[in-house]
Amino acid sequence: MASESFFTDDNIEVMFDAETLQARIVELGAAIARDYQDDADDLVLIGILKGCFVFLADLVRAVDLPLAVDFIGLSSYGDSTESSGVVRLTTDVSKSIEGRHVLVVEDIVDTGLTMNYLLENLRTRGPKSVKLCSLLEKPDKNTSGIKIDYLGFSIPDKFVIGYGLDYAERYRNLPYVGVLKSTDG
Repeated sequence: MASESFFTDDNIEVMFDAETLQARIVELGAAIARDYQDDADDLVLIGILKGCFVFLADLVRAVDLPLAVDFIGLSSYGDSTESSGVVRLTTDVSKSIEGRHVLVVEDIVDTGLTMNYLLENLRTRGPKSVKLCSLLEKPDKNTSGIKIDYLGFSIPDKFVIGYGLDYAERYRNLPYVGVLKSTDG
């Protein structure tokens, strides 16, 4: 590529620029630090692979507390006409969460069905608490009624990319959240 930057693709409409994202993440980090300040030694943030990795990296630096970080991988599959599908763990947390405060960090909550499954699964493991932090939520699609304790932004029902979110494993490295104007070529 000559002088044209991948980050300024004319086919992408920017929804939240890097500055807006960072400002909101600082606010989320401050709220999390305030809420867990009396019990920080037991706080573990669990990121949902793969989409959360950029958000999680910025979020942990915005939480002024000692904390642990872990990851979990999920796979949803099933009949495309069936809204619930089947959820399976592809990567489990590396350490026990028993007696810990768990804060699940997700890139986006769509229907909430997969997240509902995960939160229930984690609650069976004996943590002190389980809460959810998501960068984005599509409230019109959140049919499960899942409660997001720390929310970055509510968005309309559009397919978003960037800042960890992908389209066919591409665009995760964009420093902003955007919408592809078309998926042609």
